[in-house]
Amino acid sequence: MALLLAIESSCDETAVAIIRGSAGQATEVLASEISSQIALHREHGGVVPELASRNHSLHLRGLVEKALADAGVTMPEIDAFAATTGPGLASSLLIGSTAAKGMACAAKRPFLGINHLEGHLLSPFLDQTSVPPHVALIVSGGHTLLLDVEGPGIYRKLGGTRDDAAGEAYDKVGKMLGLPYPGGPEIEKIARGGNPTAYDFPRSMLHEPHLDFSFSGLKTAVLYTLQKETSALPIADLAASFQQAVIDILVRKTLRAAKEAGRRRIALSGGVSLNQALRDAFREAAERDGLEISVASPVFCTDNAAMIAFAALLRHLAGESSRLDGDIHPNLPLV
Repeated sequence: MALLLAIESSCDETAVAIIRGSAGQATEVLASEISSQIALHREHGGVVPELASRNHSLHLRGLVEKALADAGVTMPEIDAFAATTGPGLASSLLIGSTAAKGMACAAKRPFLGINHLEGHLLSPFLDQTSVPPHVALIVSGGHTLLLDVEGPGIYRKLGGTRDDAAGEAYDKVGKMLGLPYPGGPEIEKIARGGNPTAYDFPRSMLHEPHLDFSFSGLKTAVLYTLQKETSALPIADLAASFQQAVIDILVRKTLRAAKEAGRRRIALSGGVSLNQALRDAFREAAERDGLEISVASPVFCTDNAAMIAFAALLRHLAGESSRLDGDIHPNLPLV
């Protein structure tokens, strides 16, 4: 049985988690603390790196102390420490990784540097200590990635975005519609009252032989539609039609990937996977095609440290660790 403390600080969320787990046993999340900076960055319309790193420094120690208290454990009981080392904002990554290395060094315990995307990838299986073979879709503000997963650490890229990620497109369209940052949750909220067939927006690359994504054309189509509208903007219909186009692309590409890879399970993770319409569409499609689906719990969809701790736990149980003199990697690839 291993007890791990992990830090996530890749962007604008400061997060600390403590989990316990062992091979063949369900993983237990003892504490998961998050300090959000959304309100801080909203007035700027996006994340300001200097503000993000400064606030990581301000809140991290308090979150570590609260996590230890909530978990009912002390620092000497921790078996290993972990942190996100990439991808992400360099100044933000440095705060979390340096803190985790410092604690590992002081406690004479192993340190594990974890890829942020691997944390998302494994999050649908966070309550387990095993990851079955499947096709995974990571869909977030900065990434849209399709992978064939044989098991922990054994990944093969099937497709990725060639321009804007799905979450990035949500934010940019939200800004076009005059909605607050981040645009994803706002578009989802407004889309509930709109007609998803009101506008026939393009489904880019849907019939191409590859499994890559492109959302820049969809974003531009929304912009041109807005420029042509002369009366009051039907924002609900625009939001619903845009969202439906994104969902159609994600679902159909992922199901095709599962068929081509010969997998009977698909897994959905990342911040955009919190979208209920997307979850419903995936569940309906999976049921129709006789596939099993694993979706990350809503509390572990957005950036959090529990997913980083889980990825680290699997590596720790496999006898792995990272060098204390290793660097952060803002553009760290998963595969």
